[in-house]
Amino acid sequence: QVQLVESGGGLVQAGGSLRLSCAVSGRIFSIFDAAWFRQSPGKERELVAAISRAGDVTIDADSVKGRFTISRDNAKNTMYLQMNSLKPEDTAVYYCAASGRSRTLSDFLVDYWGQGTQVTVST
Repeated sequence: QVQLVESGGGLVQAGGSLRLSCAVSGRIFSIFDAAWFRQSPGKERELVAAISRAGDVTIDADSVKGRFTISRDNAKNTMYLQMNSLKPEDTAVYYCAASGRSRTLSDFLVDYWGQGTQVTVST
């Protein structure tokens, strides 16, 4: 059974930074594409950023371009999301996800979810 555990969320002022981590266990992480999603109250869960198995291809949502960076360390079975210049509209629960069957990162088909970590950005 694959388990994904997020950490690093919290409360930060607008303009600040946070780094989220996602630790993967149960299978070799390098066989999965991976992604970060987020969901705020009343909104659908949205893809924030995704990264290929080898880490050589990434995509991110227009709303976070130039501010967020996704990365992974397969040797540590861990994925990261560096979030800079945070805005109040970035407030959400952030989820990491893994996929073994996506044909493209933009059409990310989730096989496994983490439990989520809250990020709150204050004004």
